[in-house]
Amino acid sequence: MTIFSSSPEDRALADELEARRYRAMQAGDATALDAMLDDDLSYTHSFGDRDSKASYLDKLRAGFFQYHELRPVTEQVIRRGDVLVLVGSMWARATVNGQDRVIDNVCTSVWAMRADEWRFLAFSPTPLKR
Repeated sequence: MTIFSSSPEDRALADELEARRYRAMQAGDATALDAMLDDDLSYTHSFGDRDSKASYLDKLRAGFFQYHELRPVTEQVIRRGDVLVLVGSMWARATVNGQDRVIDNVCTSVWAMRADEWRFLAFSPTPLKR
């Protein structure tokens, strides 16, 4: 089911922000991610471990995360002032700490305006059992 709570402009903004983030993740581009991640980032992973901005970027730079294929789907965009909440799913094929994984989640992503720029603030997945 596709639900849009916000305007088409908010949907287009959310799609553009997420596309940039996922491209940078797949490319392992820590510099690009550093510019878009909020300093207060809370990034929860599929197995429940959590990273801050610094720890996530450190792991990415060290090759801990290698994203081979990412397929995000945004089903709902909710805007409240300077906050965008995206609800959807994310399927990935990745190597995490040397282990190949297929990741299949529903997820919530949060972007917030800081210093006149959209910053990625939080990610929270729930693994799907299929």
